[in-house]
Amino acid sequence: MTWTIEMNAKELACKAEIERVEEKRTSQKDAAARLGISERQFRRKLRRYRLEGVAGLVSRKRGVPSNRKMEAAIREIVEDFINDPLVRGFGPTLMAEKVEQIKDIRLSKETLRKMMIEAGVWKSKVKKKAEPHYARPRRKHRGELVQIDGSEHAWLEDRGPKATLLVFVDDATSQMLAAEFVPEESFFSYGSLCQRYFREHGLPKAFYSDRFSVFRVNRRDNLRYEPVTQFQRALSVLDTELICANSPQAKGRVERANQTLQDRLIKEMRLLGISDYEQANLYLPQFIRDYNRKFAVSPASSFDFHRPLDETHDLAFLFSIHDFRKVTKSLQINYAGKVYQIVTNHPAYFYADQEVLVTCDASGSVSAWFHGNLLTLEEVEKRSRQTAIVSSKSEQTNPLPPAYDHPWRTYGKKINGQPVLTTLSTQ
Repeated sequence: MTWTIEMNAKELACKAEIERVEEKRTSQKDAAARLGISERQFRRKLRRYRLEGVAGLVSRKRGVPSNRKMEAAIREIVEDFINDPLVRGFGPTLMAEKVEQIKDIRLSKETLRKMMIEAGVWKSKVKKKAEPHYARPRRKHRGELVQIDGSEHAWLEDRGPKATLLVFVDDATSQMLAAEFVPEESFFSYGSLCQRYFREHGLPKAFYSDRFSVFRVNRRDNLRYEPVTQFQRALSVLDTELICANSPQAKGRVERANQTLQDRLIKEMRLLGISDYEQANLYLPQFIRDYNRKFAVSPASSFDFHRPLDETHDLAFLFSIHDFRKVTKSLQINYAGKVYQIVTNHPAYFYADQEVLVTCDASGSVSAWFHGNLLTLEEVEKRSRQTAIVSSKSEQTNPLPPAYDHPWRTYGKKINGQPVLTTLSTQ
């Protein structure tokens, strides 16, 4: 009986080198180097060749099922899961996490990647060549620098409108410290999240933001002083610095967090069936805990730069719009197109022509302060200006021309070379 042994290219090369060694035409060391294996491994192959002949060089794993071979039933479960519309757009890493979490099947992300490519639900992405940027080292202490940003996106996909997610990320640890869904970026939305963040973590040393109008006055035409925004004014009272970055890459921690959120958070909320932003905000604390467990790192120093919040600071007052108005002689204040009457027992001259602080909170409630004392205000009806009634052109008649002897016709004319400065007599 004749046996046929199939050998691959590597096995044939190994056979040729062993025959050269057996014929004393080369050394074991040189033969191992040409094969790209260690000398010890070459000696093992040589021993098998001497005992079994050419058959000893053929891999014993050939034709034997792999220990990692997936059972047909398990493969079917995984294939059904990766084709589920609920996990549409999941990457291999996130898919591996969800397969283990939901189906209790542990597979490597590379195995999932191959299965997803075969199923047509994933395509290998070609990485774009990133523009070089100087890497800024992390701050050493937690709370030393907190990067803040807002990301407008269709967070609920087709289940709801677009919204903005405000995110606070610590520079030293990449820890997400606060997040909230809001209709849009504004002073009041950032102020509301700041109040919650300060009460939970304390006051950071500095915030790092972009140049959005909430954080920086971008128009400084012919101003003799450095203008500040309402947000800058509030932070200055709390002794927290606000730094505006020159580029998005400068605040890369929060930008990278936004990318992760747009990938993972959207899909997590899809799996949970979250269909409005009220539910989304209730889910955010749980997501933040999972996010920090996976992506946060330890700081270089254990010292925390967060300062405890002073009880004397009224955060609701600080994060209201502050403006100054002059009191009229009738003790009235004009603000935002409305008129407010000061109700007081003091004589009129006590407040007349004085400058008072006017505050407006997120609900639109207006208050006035004079030397730190709250004034009593009553909104009064604003008087409308009477406009003169002018007849239309269609109602106007053409005026009659002046008479021949009218002064308009005779004034300035010359008689006998002399100008006439008075009216001519008709007589």
